[in-house]
Amino acid sequence: MVAQTELSEAEVDRVFHALAASTRRDILRRTIEQEQSVSSLAADYDMSFAAVQKHVAVLEAASLIIKRAEGRERLVRANPEMIARARALLARYEELWRSRIARLDDLLAEPHDSAAQHDNDDKQGE
Repeated sequence: MVAQTELSEAEVDRVFHALAASTRRDILRRTIEQEQSVSSLAADYDMSFAAVQKHVAVLEAASLIIKRAEGRERLVRANPEMIARARALLARYEELWRSRIARLDDLLAEPHDSAAQHDNDDKQGE
């Protein structure tokens, strides 16, 4: 089975939206380290349980985490496949910007023939 690497525009929007909030980034970090219940996640934040559930729902909608039921608890763990796909997307953006900066560096490093010609024209006019 070949894993899909390209994210759709809707998936990209959901991932960036999910990662836009520091609480959600922290929840993702914590669930990368180990699977946790939503209630144990909520215990560490100065917000209501319902607010943490909403953050978890945003992460789940972006497929960055996977939630499962175990008895009465809802356990949450990071989804390494989607994290890898998001990382690949960011790597493509990084490469794009690095190549643009490299081209700009090359342009700035080139001798400016037009400026040299302008100086020669000034000297001939004297």
